Amino acid sequence: MSHHIPSYQETPSGAFERLITILDVLRVHCPWDRKQTMESLRLLTIEEMYELTDAILEKDFQEIKNELGDVMMHLLFYAKIASEQQEFDITDVLNAICDKLIKRHPHIYGDTIASDESQVKVNWETIKLQEGNKSVLSGVPKGLPALVKAYRIQDKARGIGFDWDDKTQVWQKVEEELSEFKAEFDIKHHQAIDQQRAEAEFGDLLFSLINYARHIGINPENALERTNKKFIQRFNHLENRAAETGQRLQDMTLKQMDVYWNEAKGMGNTKD
Repeated sequence: MSHHIPSYQETPSGAFERLITILDVLRVHCPWDRKQTMESLRLLTIEEMYELTDAILEKDFQEIKNELGDVMMHLLFYAKIASEQQEFDITDVLNAICDKLIKRHPHIYGDTIASDESQVKVNWETIKLQEGNKSVLSGVPKGLPALVKAYRIQDKARGIGFDWDDKTQVWQKVEEELSEFKAEFDIKHHQAIDQQRAEAEFGDLLFSLINYARHIGINPENALERTNKKFIQRFNHLENRAAETGQRLQDMTLKQMDVYWNEAKGMGNTKD
């Protein structure tokens, strides 16, 4: 059975209604859509978010647009499922976020004064505690990757003033943690004296580096992902060049591989 195809809409509200209409039809008539639950969509949504962040790092606006659409579809799907269970619908979701934004921006919709970003964060965290949050850090999702979680923990703590203002002190902490990490090693044999203590000190070192990155305006997750992408591109070049010359990487010396690696670095016009 063929269904009427909703026409293209020129306004945000019209396009939003168009997507809702399509999802309503799919939920009833498509076997895959009928089968979905919040739990089954969860991992797919996480995947879509990673695809969106990849597109953002690549500055690919066409792909960003596409991935935003995928994420939007998932958000509406969750609201649709909740509506079927008579819990809430998309109107409730939208009004709830509107109410939250109004309440948490008293410097815009009330008489509170906030002259800079840091004061806005202080107000935000104070309001959240008044709303019943037991801890400033309770809003940090447990399932976040550790590097992202560390950044968010530090940012949340700064929101209530628990942070260094002097970047020099932050860097001194990095050097202190590096010294403590090195102290857990037999330098001559390049092995940990106590593996558990070494791991703990390494965690402290990473945490301090993330903190310093935050203080100088670097998002460590973005920085590391760019380095990941750069390594993949260079390694792919290495593999391709080896194949062109009839060689296998596992049969090449590191010195031979470095020739192609340096080629890749030159192609990227980077200093590292």
